[in-house]
This record gives sequence, structure tokens and C-alpha cells, in this order.
Amino acid sequence: MSADNSPTPPARTRVALLGTGPWARSTHAPAIAAHPGAELAGVWGRRAEAAAELAGEYDMPVYSGEDGLGELLAEADAVAIALPPDVQAPLAVRAAGAGCHLLLDKPVATTPAAAREVAAAAGAARVASVVFCTLRFAPPTSAWITEQAGRGGWFTARAQWLAPLFVPGSTHEYASPWRKEKGALWDVGPHALSVLIPVLGDVTAVTAAPGPNGTAHLVLRHASGASSTATLGLGAPPAAGGVEIALYGEHGTAEPPRWGESVTAYGAALDALLEAARTGRPHPCDAAFGARLTEILAEAQAQLG
Repeated sequence: MSADNSPTPPARTRVALLGTGPWARSTHAPAIAAHPGAELAGVWGRRAEAAAELAGEYDMPVYSGEDGLGELLAEADAVAIALPPDVQAPLAVRAAGAGCHLLLDKPVATTPAAAREVAAAAGAARVASVVFCTLRFAPPTSAWITEQAGRGGWFTARAQWLAPLFVPGSTHEYASPWRKEKGALWDVGPHALSVLIPVLGDVTAVTAAPGPNGTAHLVLRHASGASSTATLGLGAPPAAGGVEIALYGEHGTAEPPRWGESVTAYGAALDALLEAARTGRPHPCDAAFGARLTEILAEAQAQLG
């Protein structure tokens, strides 16, 4: 208690932000800054100028280089990573070794070995981890997923996630080099799987076929016996872009509500991380789940060639 007998406010979790791109600026930084249980401990980026610019917007320290990264991890309780997956993975391992809880972006990595290394590092260090899949944490869709998983009785499902990021002339801010290299399978595939798996069970078999403009088509078999399909593309004509998800079963058809703002969803993911850190109970969408997503996507990628 303080001298005036008012309760002492609980200490807020100090979160280091690694990354300075559009996703960090539009979602990670504002969500962490607005969270009542967290504060931005500082920002580290591969481009010092971008890191300094973002740090200035939130009046937080800026760090750069290997030494700066080590200093920031020593100051932080948790890290939020907004970097390409194969840059993220080794940084996550390093952060876990420094005792930082992990708020990761999807996919955790694009090779199963690297993704498993992240999960193993989190387990060895006994730090909490959460992988941010938007629909899994946005309050409307999170509640819907829980409801449909509880109902059961689904025998098939479909997910279609199309975006015009890489159509000719596109200047979309999220048309990053790693997305262009890895494609829709790795960018939006985790979103589709993060809905299908909690409802239908783990994927036991996957068949993949390529479509036009980098589109990937997946046919999945699930542990429940149900099947599902996913169509994933980043080169769709603008008029054809959009997200559609539907479940089919003994209850009829079910489709999720719109999920709202990404900042709200990221705030819910941070809630989940803080709860897992406080209780020691792993969240279902943790680094181990992220590793499983990478395994499934890698199997599909092998078939796509």
C-alpha cells in the first residue's frame, strides 16, 4: 500500500518490439502501447532509421545491432516479434534464452526444424509463448471457434483466403519480399489452419495442388474424420479478394462473424500471453502449435514444388 492507503498498481509487463515494418507500426506497437498490463520497453530493428522513427512515435528507447538487441532483451519481460519468419525464429530462440516470454507472428518459421527449435527453447526456458493468428484471437471469431468446436458434428469445411497483394501494379504496403518469395501458403495458410484445426482436429493428411498466380489448393484430412479444403492466394484480382470460411455438418452450415480490427485481436493475444505467463498453463496457440502449423505447411510446400 502507498502512503495514502491507495492500492499500488500492479507492475506492467515490459514488452520489447522487434521489427519496424508496416505490421509493427499498424498493429503491434499501438496494441502494446494501449494495453493496461503492458508497456513498450523499446524497439529494435534491422534498419536503424526505421527503428528510431517508430521509437519516436511512442517515446520509447531505440536499440540497434547485436549489442543493442542483447541490452533490450535484458530490459524486457517479453518480446513481440514483427519480422519475416526465418528472421523471427533465431531471435525467438535467443529471447527465450534470455528469459523473455514470446509473442510470435505467424508462421513461426518456414522449416519444421527451425519452428521446433523455437518451441523447444520456450519449453526449456519455461517461458510462455503465443503465436498471433488473427482469427484465433479476435474476440468475435475466437468465441465462434470455441462454440463450433464444442458443438461438434462437422464433417467437412472450406476456407478461401484471397488477396490482391501481387497483382500487376500493386503497391500494397504488405507486399513484402518474404511474402512474395513464400507465397500465400505461408502467409495466409496459418490463418486458415488456425480455424480449421481447433474445430476439426489436427491434420492427418494433406494434398496440395498449385493454381494460377501462385494460388495454393489444399485438401486436408483431420483427426476427427472430417475433411476440409483451403484455397489460398495473394495474386487474386482485386474484385475477387476476400475471406470465406464455412463449416458443414449435422447442424447445417456455420460461418464466422467479421473479426474487426487487428489491434483489438493483437491485444487479446497479449492478454493470452500474460495469462499463460501468470498461470504457467500453455495457451493452445503456443509455439508448439506454431511448429505444427509449419510441419503441415512444409508438407504441402513439398507437393507444390
